[in-house]
Amino acid sequence: METPQQSRWLTDEEMETWHALAGVMVRLPSALDAQLQRDSGVSHVEYLVMAMLSQTGERTLRMSDLAGYAGSSLSRLSHLVKRLEKSEWVRREPDPSDGRYTLAVLTDAGYAKVVASAPGHADAVRRYVFDALSKTQQRQLREIGRRIWQSVAPDDHCLLPPN
Repeated sequence: METPQQSRWLTDEEMETWHALAGVMVRLPSALDAQLQRDSGVSHVEYLVMAMLSQTGERTLRMSDLAGYAGSSLSRLSHLVKRLEKSEWVRREPDPSDGRYTLAVLTDAGYAKVVASAPGHADAVRRYVFDALSKTQQRQLREIGRRIWQSVAPDDHCLLPPN
């Protein structure tokens, strides 16, 4: 009879590190969301989706690809895009190259919303993340983030949608 593998408990130092990271994972998105809601009337995830679309050549992505980039289910993304459609910032249309897919297209009004929201968002990111770190720590954070990302999602090699 096999015995269950014993848990590898965290050391005190690892526990302190984990609590610091968990705190960042909880507090940073909330702080960014609050800034965007206050200054631009959009949520962080709405801004993220529109910003991803704005960074593609034709401001267009398949919904399934966009869901992957946003770390969302297709169903959850569909609800979010529906809200963005009501504001006329995004529209959906069939993919002309394969009708089985739906495209999300950032409208001119949506692009203008991203452009207007970006300075405040960049200021918040700078204030909450970069101003607290030296250049060396920023490089270390980038490497740490990439390593954790690789551990969590080894097949996910995209940091941004393709151009």
